[in-house]
Amino acid sequence: MTKRLYVFDTTLRDGEQSPGVSLNIHEKLQIARQLAKLGVDIIEAGFPIASPGDFRGVQAVAREVRGVTVAALARASFQDIDRAWEAIQDAEQPRIHTFIATSDIHLKHKLRKSREEVLEATAAAVARAKQYTSDVEFSAEDAYRSDIDFLCQVLGVAIKAGATVLNVPDTVGYATPDEFGAFIRKVCANTPGIENTIVSVHCHNDLGLAVANSLAAVANGARQVEGTINGIGERAGNAALEEVIMTLHTHRERFQLETRIVTEEIYRSSKLISMLTGMPVQFNKAVVGKNAFLHESGIHQDGMLKERTTYEIMNPAMIGITDTNLVLGKHSGRHAFRERLTELGYGLTAEELDKAFVRFKELADTKKQIGNEDLEAIVEEQIRQIPVTYELDYLHIFSGTTVKPTAVIGLLIDGEFLQEAACGNGPVDAIFKALEKATNTRYDLVSYVIDAVTGGTDALANVTLKVSDPHQKVVTGRGMSTDVLEASARAYINVLNKIRFDEKPRKQDLST
Repeated sequence: MTKRLYVFDTTLRDGEQSPGVSLNIHEKLQIARQLAKLGVDIIEAGFPIASPGDFRGVQAVAREVRGVTVAALARASFQDIDRAWEAIQDAEQPRIHTFIATSDIHLKHKLRKSREEVLEATAAAVARAKQYTSDVEFSAEDAYRSDIDFLCQVLGVAIKAGATVLNVPDTVGYATPDEFGAFIRKVCANTPGIENTIVSVHCHNDLGLAVANSLAAVANGARQVEGTINGIGERAGNAALEEVIMTLHTHRERFQLETRIVTEEIYRSSKLISMLTGMPVQFNKAVVGKNAFLHESGIHQDGMLKERTTYEIMNPAMIGITDTNLVLGKHSGRHAFRERLTELGYGLTAEELDKAFVRFKELADTKKQIGNEDLEAIVEEQIRQIPVTYELDYLHIFSGTTVKPTAVIGLLIDGEFLQEAACGNGPVDAIFKALEKATNTRYDLVSYVIDAVTGGTDALANVTLKVSDPHQKVVTGRGMSTDVLEASARAYINVLNKIRFDEKPRKQDLST
């Protein structure tokens, strides 16, 4: 008999805690809407008490995203729980997720509490959360390194106080699959009342075992898996949900568990999150990596031509990768352009289609053939953008082995034209300095990465850069063009627009 497995996505909370990742409200909403489209059961939208910005992000997701449970994280304190409820109270299906550490090492060195104090805090926190919503999840932080008898006692207290979901995390990624599976089995067998709750697991990837540990837990009674798309998160990250989902699908006869995931949305979810976080997906990443369905070996190619299943256990179409890669060019019309985007799964409004088509024509003038990856890049760059303050009008570069690199920038600032020039150690440095002069800003560049969207000398260049803003928050920008220098300018302008966009809510809050 097939049973239900719940998918808890924490990309917006634990995933955003990845070093160098900081999402604004607009970006959180884009990701949340895509996660709802993917079919996850729960979106953990953030940690409201952490900052005013995080609170606003959680609140926006709760108010605007439907068809999914929206959870907010809170420590086992009334202040945290009250703030969490304030953020998610408008959600269609709100959940408060409260936690406290249970391992002796955390009790001694972090909490400096006794076991009795932890039991009291657990009961009080869950009861407080239960006053606000019937859906309360309790997590025992560092559960795997906890004394199992004490852990079961804490979970029993949480159940009596009204917890409906019990999360047993491997917070530091220490477990191995056989040990973690046995651990979950013992917890289920020795916690009174646990049969009336959903047992969840949250595994970190410090030893590269997060997915394996999650699956071992599922095989031993867990019915909710927590993780992130692309496996992003603190340190080495979390369990990669796309890997968990496709393993369950590929081995469905063994696990006999079903989810509500729309697998065809996996690839688009991965691409969107990679773009907005500025964290590229490694080429050999399972399921969503660029090489996941490529075959270079002659023996493998021969087998694939004869029968796909000789070397592929998954059909790329299942995760949303289309086999059709017919190219478009500058003579292609709006109808063909729209049809191809529809095939790729993009449902655009008339206004969005107009913007994307203009960018397509601009690109087609410099790149003879435009394939699916180019089209995806166009949509991601043009449609998923925040309102702009700064727009690139033109860019002139003077550079060479005997010439001081100089950039001349024509910029539209709220529709008004401004020109500025600057010299630098190289053309990219000169571009950034010219933009700083034009906008009267100065930010520290944290990272600068160039990637080719497709092959060939006329490949669409994707520049991703990160800067540190005045509030010490890292902001990610992205720009694309067949010209690497133009792509660099667009990426920096994207950062400037994001910072300006983030400043506007802050100013509004101060006035209320």
